[in-house]
Amino acid sequence: MKNVICVAAAALLSLSACKTMKNSSSTAKAEFPAFSTEGHRGGRGLMPENTIIGMRHAVDLGVTTLEMDTHITKDGKVVVTHDDYLSPAFMLTPEGKEIPKSDAKKYPVYQMDYSTLKQFDLGSKPHLLFPEQQKIKSYIPLLADLIDDVQQYTKGKKQMFYNIETKCSAKGDGIVNPGPEEFVKLLMDVINKKGITPYVVIQSFDKRTLQILHKKYPNVRTSYLVDNKKTVAQNLEDLGFDPFILSPAFKMVNADLVKQCHERKIKVIPWTANTKEDIANLKQLNVDGIISDYPNLLIN
Repeated sequence: MKNVICVAAAALLSLSACKTMKNSSSTAKAEFPAFSTEGHRGGRGLMPENTIIGMRHAVDLGVTTLEMDTHITKDGKVVVTHDDYLSPAFMLTPEGKEIPKSDAKKYPVYQMDYSTLKQFDLGSKPHLLFPEQQKIKSYIPLLADLIDDVQQYTKGKKQMFYNIETKCSAKGDGIVNPGPEEFVKLLMDVINKKGITPYVVIQSFDKRTLQILHKKYPNVRTSYLVDNKKTVAQNLEDLGFDPFILSPAFKMVNADLVKQCHERKIKVIPWTANTKEDIANLKQLNVDGIISDYPNLLIN
């Protein structure tokens, strides 16, 4: 009887160890690409932005990382879209009609249920800033659905990385976005449920969301988006910790900025370089990746 008890105890300990290893491996950080090629909003120079079809196209081009934006809807859904309000520049009503410029703030994402939001047409209207963009009728997707589609689309291929931005700010709290604590929880609930945490970077201009992630989800990589005249040291002091990535507007990047970041073991991934010349210049500066509206220019 004593031997039976010992064997049972050993089995339980073994099972517990296996579960611990499984949980540990599920949150371990995967090796980040040596050079991260990222299609801005899925590559909006070529396809409708922040759409599933756009992400598929970026995958087909051979990017390492899918870059996208997230908002929260009225009913607490995490959706993939950039603007606080549905933009007259490239969105159409469910009836396929233009949104007048006078209605530029008529449709706040945060004040709409997803069932209503999904009916709007994203992709049919020509985008004047991106004449090469293919015209394909699409919609604003749930982040969960986008992840499911990408994971299935790339099954049997190399795992994609996801660079996901939180679109929020202190001035927008309660108006066009929830508070940062709620935003981060809703976002991380989706990411953890889908099991892609090791392959995710969360980026933001809103340092609050990154600070919450750093404290509550230390296993998640963060990227601080900046577009200012501050020094590297000043930006990092504002943030309060060293992120995995500093992501500056590409015109901010020089050899000194890259050197300072690399000395602190921080990667530099600038945005949004859209010409062969700018991309070549950034590569000469030894950046660790590039975000571009034209991901085809990043693939050699």
